[in-house]
Amino acid sequence: MTIKSVFSAVITLLIFALAILGGRLLWIHYMDAPWTRDGRVRADIVNVAPDVSGVIVDLPVHDNQLVHRGDLLMQIDPSHYQIAVEAAQASVAESRANLDMRKRDAARRADLDSLVISSEARENASQTADAAAAQYQAALAQLDAAKLNLSRTKVLSPVDGYVTNLLVHRGDYATTGTAHLAVVDSNSFWVYGYFEETKLPYVQVGDKASMRLMAGPVLTGHVESIARGVSDRDNPVGTQLVSDVNPTFNWVRLAQRVPVRIHIDHVPDDVLLSAGTTCTVVIEQPTHRHALQ
Repeated sequence: MTIKSVFSAVITLLIFALAILGGRLLWIHYMDAPWTRDGRVRADIVNVAPDVSGVIVDLPVHDNQLVHRGDLLMQIDPSHYQIAVEAAQASVAESRANLDMRKRDAARRADLDSLVISSEARENASQTADAAAAQYQAALAQLDAAKLNLSRTKVLSPVDGYVTNLLVHRGDYATTGTAHLAVVDSNSFWVYGYFEETKLPYVQVGDKASMRLMAGPVLTGHVESIARGVSDRDNPVGTQLVSDVNPTFNWVRLAQRVPVRIHIDHVPDDVLLSAGTTCTVVIEQPTHRHALQ
């Protein structure tokens, strides 16, 4: 065997060994390393519903507009509620006048001699004054409620964020408790990484994480929490509130995915985050944990 053939055999074996080692490292990385392509950018989405009903007479925002906490989102026709305030003010005035009259009447009866007026009439006058006081307090409460309803005709943004999917228009009728627009809280973005359950032992709260958005930019963050439950589709509850166990079993069992919440530590100024977009999440394990594993 010549030196050339020996050298060729050695090179071939070396390349084969490197290929096996590379394949092994890739397999370990794919199977054990805590990373996932199944990441989602999430945010708190506030469904804004009016507290009173009425026709929308002003809508000073447009779709995808940035709004701040306290900005006017929609104005409901205040006419009926202004009239209700005026009626409540008149009721307060009437109740106040009645209360003053009942108090004076009770005071006069209290000063009369027992030979002129009976104790029963004196007590009745005092009770009538107390009832008038209660009616006055009720009228004040109705006035406060009417003023509150009038103030609620202005629907304000509860958070800093972006108006999204605006489908309401001027002239539409707004109903109490029915959401008419949504605001994406701009200060609430986070990432949900859906990790296979086999990789959860390598993920701990506080671990640093990097998130590569599908659009290209990379964000940094850390593990905030790990979900403690996912739905079991193979074991629903039956009609009699007992387990409805699926009699069939799939021999190929895929690892369940568990949501891991990632807090975003920093967002570059030129990065636009949108709830629902996808990303790849990689958990950076501390060196000492690598040594233990």
